Amino acid sequence: MGATVLAWAILICGYLLPLLHVALSPRSGPWRPPPGSGCPLGPRAGWLVMVLLLGPIGWLLFLSARYRRRAGAPGAGRRQGPDTPGPRPNA
Repeated sequence: MGATVLAWAILICGYLLPLLHVALSPRSGPWRPPPGSGCPLGPRAGWLVMVLLLGPIGWLLFLSARYRRRAGAPGAGRRQGPDTPGPRPNA
C-alpha cells in the first residue's frame, strides 16, 4: 500500500503538476509558432514536450528560463562599464 501511494505521489508531483503549470502559465508563450518559423510547434507546446520527456528536470529548466531576459530586451546585452571597451569607431 505504501509503495502504491509513493508511486502515485511521484507521478502527480513530478509530472502532472509541472505539466499543468506549464500549460496554464501565461509566461510559457503562445500555442502557435511565431510567423515565419520553420517549426510547427509554438513555445508552449515545446515546453510541454520538454516537461513531458524530462519530468522535473524539464520543469526546472522552464522555471529558470522564465526569469531570464530575452536577447532583444532593453539592458539584456553586454554591460558597458568603465573597464569594457565601447563600440569601435569606423577605421
